[in-house]
Amino acid sequence: MKPSNLSGRSATALVAAAFLISSCGSGGGDAQKKGGRGQSGPAQVGYVVVQPSSVPLVTELSGRVTAFQTSEVRPQVAGIVQRRLFTEGTIVRAGQTLYQIDPSLYQAQASQAQANLQSARASAEAAKIRAERYRPLAKMEAVSQQDYTDAAAQARQADAAVAQNNAQLRTAQINLRFTRVPAPITGRIGRSLVTEGALVTGNQADPLAVIQRLDPIFVDIQQSSAEMLALRKAMAKGGLTPASATVRLRLEDGSEYSQTGTVEFSEVMVNENTGTVTLRARFPNPEGILLPGMFARASFAQAIDHQAFLVPQAGLSRDPRGNATVWVVGPGNRAIARTVVATRTEGANWVVTQGLAPGDKVIVQGTANLRPDAEIRPVPYTEPQRIEPAKPGAQGGQGAQGGAAKKGG
Repeated sequence: MKPSNLSGRSATALVAAAFLISSCGSGGGDAQKKGGRGQSGPAQVGYVVVQPSSVPLVTELSGRVTAFQTSEVRPQVAGIVQRRLFTEGTIVRAGQTLYQIDPSLYQAQASQAQANLQSARASAEAAKIRAERYRPLAKMEAVSQQDYTDAAAQARQADAAVAQNNAQLRTAQINLRFTRVPAPITGRIGRSLVTEGALVTGNQADPLAVIQRLDPIFVDIQQSSAEMLALRKAMAKGGLTPASATVRLRLEDGSEYSQTGTVEFSEVMVNENTGTVTLRARFPNPEGILLPGMFARASFAQAIDHQAFLVPQAGLSRDPRGNATVWVVGPGNRAIARTVVATRTEGANWVVTQGLAPGDKVIVQGTANLRPDAEIRPVPYTEPQRIEPAKPGAQGGQGAQGGAAKKGG
């Protein structure tokens, strides 16, 4: 009797367990459906309200570093170079003697000119005294009037000879001074292109050395004429105003140059070969980091756009064709996709120039699963997004089913 009773109890337990499991399974399905309905409500999104901002129109262009001043040291007289009086690669001052040319020939010429001047002065003095003596004699008719006229003319000719010899003396002295070749400007001098003992002439093609002033220094920036024309048209239409063109440089190694510069002027002609206009910027260069011929990238604001919108980069996406799109909060809290024009960034924001209106609410958070005209629950982006921990019923209702089974158990 006892074995049969045990068998009956076991069978009853099995039937009850099967019924419980089936009921728990159906309960889990209801919980899953209920959870699905709870999660199918409007999606919460974060938005920002956009307003027109004054955004600088920053342009980045390539440029080359150019010396502020460049001077080629050339001789003005011919002769043999006796000495080089500077150290290559150092700073030289304007007027400092760089080379000494053999002065012996020019000293002799100056001495000869000095002697000729003294002779002319002596002749002029004699002619003047003779003319003065003839003057009273001519009045008394002791000498003819013609003799006095000739004596006066000779005196004037002697004065002219003095002036001519004086000019020759100054020329000889200038040539003698040119035997000491000076530095035309203050700057850093390069290597010497001649050595001591070399013969130089006043009309030679090659310089003796080159001096460059590197502080301050110029950067020549190339901008296409089409871009400049478009900028001028935009400024003529309004909305854009000129900006103070403060320039920053990015060097060849990618680093930022610590000093800022200013645009000095723009060329008034277009290069026929490249179709570009040269803008010249001036930079301080106290440490000598910028060297002539160096390549650099210059960025500066040419104008200020007063009708642009700044949109966080998270709120803008692009399609395969590159078209920019943002989501905005539409009437009835509906998501609306809007195509905009955004060609550049400003810090962490896109600069949108077309497609938005003042007061638009641009969605910048929760845009991953948005669909056109979908109902949404917008909140300001400044409020942190609430992320609830994952519930057991979030994955296929298994947690809910397990919970129901556990409860049923």
